[in-house]
Amino acid sequence: MIDQTQLLRTLVVEDELPARHYLVELLQSSELAAVVGAVGTVGEARQVLECDAPAVDVVFVDVQLDGSARGETGLSLVRSANTIAGAPMFVIATAFEEHALEAFELGVVDYLLKPFSEERVGQCLRRLRQHPALPSAEARVPARIVARRKRSLVFLDASEIWAFEAADRLTFVHATHGVFDLDLSLTAVEAAFGPLFVRVHRNWLVNAAHIKMLERDGHETKLFIGHGVAEAGLGVHVPVARERAAAVREMLLANAAGLRRT
Repeated sequence: MIDQTQLLRTLVVEDELPARHYLVELLQSSELAAVVGAVGTVGEARQVLECDAPAVDVVFVDVQLDGSARGETGLSLVRSANTIAGAPMFVIATAFEEHALEAFELGVVDYLLKPFSEERVGQCLRRLRQHPALPSAEARVPARIVARRKRSLVFLDASEIWAFEAADRLTFVHATHGVFDLDLSLTAVEAAFGPLFVRVHRNWLVNAAHIKMLERDGHETKLFIGHGVAEAGLGVHVPVARERAAAVREMLLANAAGLRRT
């Protein structure tokens, strides 16, 4: 089993959605990193770092980012982050090799050229794990999830989250404050947060601490997750895959008393 405390907490800053998803996939599959955020502009990255800098060990950032403020690039982000106490390490991930000299002068740890490869990303991560600027596992604070509501970024503590849902090639996070879009896959979330969220269905990860009801109707099993109970509460109904129903029930009963079990 992967030791979650040893994973590099990673922020990906890439404006092209396919490239962003591919880099996130490479980072997660390496089993050396946990992606805690994936955004598309310098402004969004700054929001993450200013609000949550201790939870990010390394930022993978492209140089040219459409949608960022005029004149702002990935190198602008590196330059401004150098003024933040406890700033993370930076890796430039771009298609343009001509920025390498300036990037290393700014103190970036590595420079990845597109197209990325599994081998090259793994080599980079192993180098980062040995870097003296990497804080110890004990010194890191728990990461928060960075979600989206239209053009705004929303920062959620794990304890506020009820469930993650994959639907129509998108990922959503259901929380006490509403439903938000997420750039990470369920697999990425599962790797980043470990046992806190339980896979009950191929399309659902749930926060076990917020499960309020287990419903069974014939061959179907559902969970109610949130505040209160079912119709009287505020939350979300989540289907449980048939092959996972027994294990989910046993998990819930293992930490509860009051039911006669035969």
